[in-house]
Amino acid sequence: MAITPLDIANMALAVLDEAPIDSLDQDVKAARLLNLHFDLTCESELAKHAWVFAILSASVPGSDTGSGDCTLDIAYEVPADCIRPLPLTQNGERDGVPISWRQEAGLIYSDQPGPLIIRYIANLTDPNDWDALFTEVLVAALAIKIAHPLTHKSGMIDIARSAYDRALDAAFNANAIQRGGRFYSASWSLQRGDTRIAR
Repeated sequence: MAITPLDIANMALAVLDEAPIDSLDQDVKAARLLNLHFDLTCESELAKHAWVFAILSASVPGSDTGSGDCTLDIAYEVPADCIRPLPLTQNGERDGVPISWRQEAGLIYSDQPGPLIIRYIANLTDPNDWDALFTEVLVAALAIKIAHPLTHKSGMIDIARSAYDRALDAAFNANAIQRGGRFYSASWSLQRGDTRIAR
């Protein structure tokens, strides 16, 4: 079933026992608050965890900076939709041998010759690309953001936080979030769905 930002906004309002809105552009307080917070809250919730559905990879050509002042002198541009890169490996696989790297602004510096396969959390803005469990987390996160300015009831903030905690627990339990290692070890966890190549 297709889902829209308006659907998500109304689910957030339902958490707070508030009436639904007709549009995020509607001239009512609830819509203004949700419109204000929607995009940034979505991006921040994506960035907080390695959501399996949001992990993409891209092969990126390198450019030697010729600086000679350190070993990390090959620069790579991060993909335009990259929120944050995941730890890099020699072969680009999640369980590959880690390599040295650093990020500065929109560039990654490494000592590895290109092309380099970069795995990263992508800024997926279409709700239909999201895992259902992420959607539940985002709904609750939005409810937290708007609870006080919309309802002026402290109890509603607690309700929204409780919903957020439950949604995040469910996502971890269902492995919707990559935990960074096999059983929290130093290597990548074994997860499905994170080997797509960005186009």
